[in-house]
Amino acid sequence: MLNFINGVKKYYIVAPANFATGGPELLHQLAYKLKQSGINVSMYYIPSNQINPVHENYKQYELDFVREIVDDEQNVLIVPETKTQLLNNYKNIKKIVWWLSVDNYYLSLPRFKGRINRFLLNRLGSQSYMFFNSNLLKSVDYHLVQSEYAKDHLNKRGISNSGYLADYLHESFFVLETNIDLKENIVAYNPKKGIKITKKLIKKSPGIKFIPIENMTREEVIKLLQKAKVYIDFGFHPGKDRIPREAAYLKCCVITNKRGSAYFKKDVSISEEFKFEENSACLNSITNRIEDCFKSYAHNLAKFEAYRQEIKCQEFEFDEQLRDLFVR
Repeated sequence: MLNFINGVKKYYIVAPANFATGGPELLHQLAYKLKQSGINVSMYYIPSNQINPVHENYKQYELDFVREIVDDEQNVLIVPETKTQLLNNYKNIKKIVWWLSVDNYYLSLPRFKGRINRFLLNRLGSQSYMFFNSNLLKSVDYHLVQSEYAKDHLNKRGISNSGYLADYLHESFFVLETNIDLKENIVAYNPKKGIKITKKLIKKSPGIKFIPIENMTREEVIKLLQKAKVYIDFGFHPGKDRIPREAAYLKCCVITNKRGSAYFKKDVSISEEFKFEENSACLNSITNRIEDCFKSYAHNLAKFEAYRQEIKCQEFEFDEQLRDLFVR
């Protein structure tokens, strides 16, 4: 339990207005779970002056939202790592940062916005501590981490007052059924993630069919993953990403690099034979692995069974973590 939990009157959870991605969805899921537990919670959207700030995807949660935050020591403000600058506006309220991503924190800093990019961030590597706003972050009452990657990142920068609050796939996802007899020799990929190496793979392997996940509805993405035998992800893995989990649950063999959360077994708990260092020698190895997944699909798919079972249990684990942290 958080040491300041007793006496809390209200929680505010910050999210971007009228915007739907994995991060905002998780922020709404947290508010919904807190509300279910009988806790007084409201969303606060940025910008706060939008007439209709609630995205259509999140109206199902039926959450209250406010346009002002009461700066009282008996209230708690929860912000994602991309909105930490908002904390400067309040002196009395208890402050929690929820690290849904590591890389996106740096990309959100005002002093680097428009100048720092993912390429530079990658080049900085362990030197990124130079851009860590330690004075602000160390004044935060508590840090929640969605991944082992975030936990490790904070520890290395002198922040130890943190605890896990991971995430989960919505229960509606688990009613989907995938017929492996309909699987095809297709590699699905997200062109917004790791496209440099993916382009090299595509050029090197003209006999392999690669299909990008782009300009698709949610239903179309699911259908593609249900049809593909392989999903590759050579992006930054700024947190415990959702698409690799969705792909695995829909019975794709998942192949990643070893960046960000993909480096940590606790975050992406697939066999090391499906994780690759990105270097000049990796292309042949990745191509061979893809072809083996096509040729011996059932054999390779069985290696992801434990990962799929873990994914199914993540909501239960989230509920346990939430109770331990927030429920008196």
